[in-house]
Amino acid sequence: MGATYFLGRFVLTPLARLVYRPHVEGRGNVPKSGPVIFASNHMSFIDSIAIPVSAPRPVHFLAKASYFDGTGFKGWVSREFFTAIGAIPVKRGAGQAALDALDQQRVLLEHGSAVALYPEGTRSLDGRLYKGRTGVAFLALQTGAPVVPVGLIGTDKVMPVGAKRPSLSERITVKFGEPLHLGHHGPAESGRARRLATDDIMAAIHALSGQELANAYNEVPAQTPIERIKQVLPHERR
Repeated sequence: MGATYFLGRFVLTPLARLVYRPHVEGRGNVPKSGPVIFASNHMSFIDSIAIPVSAPRPVHFLAKASYFDGTGFKGWVSREFFTAIGAIPVKRGAGQAALDALDQQRVLLEHGSAVALYPEGTRSLDGRLYKGRTGVAFLALQTGAPVVPVGLIGTDKVMPVGAKRPSLSERITVKFGEPLHLGHHGPAESGRARRLATDDIMAAIHALSGQELANAYNEVPAQTPIERIKQVLPHERR
């Protein structure tokens, strides 16, 4: 990740802990070395800062490529900040873009790194916990990496969706659960194995976060009639 990342790890992390005073539980559940996937609920932009700040080891996550593509001073600040907290640029989307994102994460895991992912796919706007998509389980089954479930509490109060800056008066809680070894469900190529592994992951996240269950997928609003049809048809959500 270069000098910027390691500088951020030793400067930004202590500063964020000082300012936000996160209450952290279960740090001992995180493997000290080797590949690991942090699978977390997702309620706020600040989630991707809360996990690296609270984890006992470096954590990488994917961020929109636009955060790295800006120009001028503002673009430089954005690029340096996201690099410093371990973000890796990726073009988000379905199809090939989604497969490319999984490939980037797989390479990180093969090098013994830790990555953070959100099985819900996108932020919850109502605070409920939505059904998990199977991409995280696919990655875990493909690489053999254990999954550490994470329950984030209060991040939506620190920085609600749409807020331009975080609140300094709120405090968050980060709970790391016991590692899940999901290989007993079957190979990554099995849709049933991916679904069962995903359900295990989401159950563990729910036990930590205590959120109300939505019992539905957190779908991005459809923009075209074709997209609306696809959303109502039964299919596996990666």
